[in-house]
Amino acid sequence: MIAVLPNDAASSIDNDPLLRVDNLSTEFATEDGLVYAVDGLSFDIGHRETLAVVGESGSGKSVTALSIMGLLDPSVGRVVDGKILFQGEDLVRKSAADMRAIRGKAISMIFQEPMTSLNPVYTVGAQISEAVRVHNHVSRRSARARAVEMMELVGIPEPARRLDSFPHEMSGGMRQRVMIAIALACDPQLLIADEPTTALDVTVQAQILELMRDLQHRTGMSILFITHDLGVVAQIADRVVVMYAGRAVEEAPVAALFSNPLMPYTAGLLHSIPRSGRAGDHDRLNAITGGIPSPLERPSGCSFHPRCAYARVACKASAPAFEQVAPGRRVRCLYWRELDLTAGAAAS
Repeated sequence: MIAVLPNDAASSIDNDPLLRVDNLSTEFATEDGLVYAVDGLSFDIGHRETLAVVGESGSGKSVTALSIMGLLDPSVGRVVDGKILFQGEDLVRKSAADMRAIRGKAISMIFQEPMTSLNPVYTVGAQISEAVRVHNHVSRRSARARAVEMMELVGIPEPARRLDSFPHEMSGGMRQRVMIAIALACDPQLLIADEPTTALDVTVQAQILELMRDLQHRTGMSILFITHDLGVVAQIADRVVVMYAGRAVEEAPVAALFSNPLMPYTAGLLHSIPRSGRAGDHDRLNAITGGIPSPLERPSGCSFHPRCAYARVACKASAPAFEQVAPGRRVRCLYWRELDLTAGAAAS
């Protein structure tokens, strides 16, 4: 059964973070040499907390998730430095067998496109039941009953009947609900959601986000939410880590990040969010020019300086540290004290 925590449960939970990523570096072998897709990344996720990791494609977000889950293809990618501490135990040091026991049980993941994650030749009920049986070793009947319970929990109408549906017989939103049902079937403590709403229309996206908030309230799980969309972050997250070129460049509580970004890249992302009621050229979207550099050709100094309207000579020469500037706030920028980025015009 889904464990529903009382309102005061947080007071009885250990103050240590559920997950601590400490100086994580993930390396990939390419035809042109070794590259760091993630380079010295650190962050924590507390109990019952939602942390969003934000950035453009190529920033290292999904590689971070795959590193935590132990799902990197060992022939091309591996964690070469750092720790991934889950409840105090380092997942980097776990064997493949240990990680198989953890995945889907203590830590689960949902992906962007359910049609590529669900098996098209098995019913959705069979796929939920399999997740239950792999980790809980219960009978087929018990697993099927659990599948019905999970489909009802995620808001699928007539769950007993839809249990025998195939993925192609369901809408995109319903398939994503099935993916959430699979991910939560064994009561995980941490849910990693990698762009789970990107392929959905706006209405269904809002429904899925509301569902995830409701399930978190019911179960007490923590969520690592990976997205490129700061508009989504505003709806679901407690804190945000902004990534660029494999590194964290800003970390802050959601309200503080939106009201007072400290890093020009963050301000550029915020100013790229479409808003209703825009009028006139002064309110047009200001997209950040250029793109994230190849890991093989990262600029010297601050990786963002070729795209930054505020870049100075020192930005090309010196790589800024990820500096703590206030409780819960860190930024990677040499000149953050001097910049006023609240208008969001961070990139030319």
